[in-house]
Amino acid sequence: MAERIGYHNFGIFPGASVMLAELAMEAGLPEGVLNIVHGTHELLGLFDDDDIKAVSFVGSNVAGMHIYARAAAKGKRVQANMGAKNHVVVMPDANVNALVAAGFGAAGQRCMALSTVVFVGGSKLWESKLLEHAKALKVNVGTKPDADLGPVISKQAKERIHKLIQSGVESGARLVLDGRNIVVLGYESGNFIDPTILSDVTANMECYKEEIFGPVLLMEADSLEEAINIINENKYGNGASIFTTSSVAARKFQAEIEAGQVGINVSSSFALFLIYWQQGLICWRSQFLRYSKAGVNFYILPQKPFYSNKSC
Repeated sequence: MAERIGYHNFGIFPGASVMLAELAMEAGLPEGVLNIVHGTHELLGLFDDDDIKAVSFVGSNVAGMHIYARAAAKGKRVQANMGAKNHVVVMPDANVNALVAAGFGAAGQRCMALSTVVFVGGSKLWESKLLEHAKALKVNVGTKPDADLGPVISKQAKERIHKLIQSGVESGARLVLDGRNIVVLGYESGNFIDPTILSDVTANMECYKEEIFGPVLLMEADSLEEAINIINENKYGNGASIFTTSSVAARKFQAEIEAGQVGINVSSSFALFLIYWQQGLICWRSQFLRYSKAGVNFYILPQKPFYSNKSC
């Protein structure tokens, strides 16, 4: 196994990694095995160091492609897990209640947040239910016990989400719920965005093509086959789910969808190392799968011992 693990933490949110390190120490991890390094671009030189044997990255496409090329050129093992666009297909016989937490949880900033909902047969019958649940969510600072959603990570992230929402509207999308004008008392300059729903979204819109890390987008498909094609043609292939009471539809979806994580009546956020990953998409670069046994093997240097039957 790896003798030491270095965790390069992006400087804008250092707290979570420090807490994880503290928990690891409390659990008995020897001192010096896990090392937290805070910083941004100035730390890229770490990937050139001969003592670094493997690099596993999660982040944006631009950074991931650069890190993958730089580390691979030095002969290192590399995983680059990049942008996300996760879909959920809702069949006419589905229960929509579970969609809210899957889409708006963590203010949409989870890599596996379900940011795009494809309604087979039309979305109009579902919009009022989704709208009712979304409006009931409370946005506040994350330390408040009654907060359902906290702020997005930075002012730049908020501006980017606003820009993608506006581009969707200008491209013909219908703004069912606009969360851009929220003001949280006592945090008037905070980076908050209320739940936002864009409907009538098409595959050629910028808000659909790019990783939005924010509001939920609603699309429509005439059939399950069309919904599957929409998902498979997207450049990101992280996860996809289907909500249906039909076992036939569920099996068809599981067999034909091109995504690494597949959910049936659940969101596609599962524990690491339990699922395979679909390679060959823009969101993934590695010779190693991230999940299942291959995900563990990335951190292992296997050895095959040979022994003579003669005494040493």
